[in-house]
Amino acid sequence: MEFYRKLQEFKSFNLQSYLDSIAPHHIEAILAKDNVTELDFPALLSDAALEYLEPMAQRAATITRKQFGNVIFLFTPLYISNYCENTCRYCSFACTHNIERRHLSPREIREEAQKIGDTGMRHILLLTGESSKKATLEYITDAVALCRDYFSSIGIEIYPLTEEGYGRCVAEGVDSLTIYQEVYDETIYHELHRGGPKDNYRFRLEAPDRACRQNVHSLTIGALLGLHDFRKEAFALALHLRHIQNTWPATEVSVSLPRIRPLVQDFALPDPVSDKRFVQLLTAFRIAFPSVGITISTRESKEFRNNILPLGVTRMSAGVSTAVGGHSQAPSTTQFEIADSRSLEEMKRDLLRAGFQPVTYDWNSRLLINS
Repeated sequence: MEFYRKLQEFKSFNLQSYLDSIAPHHIEAILAKDNVTELDFPALLSDAALEYLEPMAQRAATITRKQFGNVIFLFTPLYISNYCENTCRYCSFACTHNIERRHLSPREIREEAQKIGDTGMRHILLLTGESSKKATLEYITDAVALCRDYFSSIGIEIYPLTEEGYGRCVAEGVDSLTIYQEVYDETIYHELHRGGPKDNYRFRLEAPDRACRQNVHSLTIGALLGLHDFRKEAFALALHLRHIQNTWPATEVSVSLPRIRPLVQDFALPDPVSDKRFVQLLTAFRIAFPSVGITISTRESKEFRNNILPLGVTRMSAGVSTAVGGHSQAPSTTQFEIADSRSLEEMKRDLLRAGFQPVTYDWNSRLLINS
């Protein structure tokens, strides 16, 4: 079944009424289970569950160590273009914002890649603004080809592609895709994305399925926290995760939990997510999805990332710049302000001190290309 149709099945489900009906004994029963059901997950996001944050954290930590050991996978984003055709008010790259636009040449991409590669990092995430006219598919696959000289694992976070487009990226060496639905609520989605290609809700929603059909090795999905009620968004994201797991069992799937950060222009957050609620969300995902990777980016502060490390986190960014050319040149406008500016070496040192094993090289996409 297409995921869009699956979402429609829950359109009449009154999540708020369900959350209000959850009592302490429901949470205790869920935490005593080995397997959490589809409706147990939102129960863990209820107000009643807030009183059980400590046992939820302990359960999440135990599951994580059992599934992933003490390993934390590290990666660095590489922004190569910030041209965009969308009007998202929550993003500095929106075409309506008057910022310095940059579009790296092949030589500049190589300089950025070499600079990051010299740190020892072998996992890279290539990012662009959402302009298929400027950052064309050919431009992106050429960038992937350049990056193969420096990195063993190459991911992309770009505008949604057709199935053929994802196939070309995978053939060139892309092994992972990160794509955020931003908002799963269809009405709010259209309100936030009028006037650009991003307004096509279903094309974005079904992008992960198109990539999986083209055998992308790993997939990260998520919603941008702060744009809508986090519990409704998390419930839809959980449904999406289950859909991917059930439909594409060979794909390694992860979830990312980004909270909106300050950007180039003021933006009033419709539904801010507090630190306490963020921890509730993180531990609920870990309890409900024991084998799913969880990414926490530099949108969170150093102190907060250190504190939540044991509770389910498996993947983190380090040595980050969200500006095009931010590693080797005078950087342009950042997509958002980062809250953790640690270099790769600083991150590795802090992880080791905390008893975790930082991993910068665990996958080589060339093995797939040559197979």
